[in-house]
Amino acid sequence: MSAETTELLRARLGGVLPRYGIVLGSGLGSLVEAVENPLCIPYSDLPSFPVGSVSGHAGEMVIGTLGAVPVIVLSGRVHYYERGDANAMRPPIEVLKGLGVTSLILTNSAGSLREDMPPGSVMRISDHINFSGANPLIGIDSDDRFVGMTNAYDADLAARMHRAAAKLAIPLSSGVYMWFSGPNFETPAEIRMARVLGADAVGMSTVPEVLIARHLGLKVAAASVITNFGAGMTGGELSHHETKDMAPIGGKRLAAILAEMIAGGDEDHA
Repeated sequence: MSAETTELLRARLGGVLPRYGIVLGSGLGSLVEAVENPLCIPYSDLPSFPVGSVSGHAGEMVIGTLGAVPVIVLSGRVHYYERGDANAMRPPIEVLKGLGVTSLILTNSAGSLREDMPPGSVMRISDHINFSGANPLIGIDSDDRFVGMTNAYDADLAARMHRAAAKLAIPLSSGVYMWFSGPNFETPAEIRMARVLGADAVGMSTVPEVLIARHLGLKVAAASVITNFGAGMTGGELSHHETKDMAPIGGKRLAAILAEMIAGGDEDHA
């Protein structure tokens, strides 16, 4: 089914070969506004594409350009907690690779474990901890399932993201993202544990997509928009409404960084 979708989209692209794919998390749709000459296709119109059920995710593919650089934006993802399938995003990522994408940029909304990284901040993911234990590579019957993760997050893409942020004078932290399965938010005890283990932010997505992308040979960069402090850090209860309310604030900053990173500094990937 992924091959069928790839052929369908290749015909729509008319020979354009996008090198960048971008996956947008909850409330991060502002980047779509920067895409020029957008072609929007609902996931429901694409064979093999999973349709999510989380509010704040548009569930559509947006094809266009940032500057003169062709991109494909997946506005919304399916999470592990929606159906218990860590491999749910494999078909869309396979399609991106089939269309010529070589670099995948993943975004999410996350909870901060650091006092110096408040809601509205942006954090580049430098590494991750797969606390859920789920893995989309389970069941692959070949030795290529043994994917090395020492350089899971591409150093060149990371450097370009930081250069773009510096040029725009937008603060950009970096840190370790810990993946919890969700859908419930973490407990205060789990947040204390995560901090001891070296995590800087927590969330319910992205890690499966990193594993899939690296298995497919794609370069990966990822960033979190901080929407809240972790449970127990402020005394307040967490909610998805808070995530949706706060995500657009940091989302605009991240959108500007990514647009500059891709459109303003593409000479390294010519």
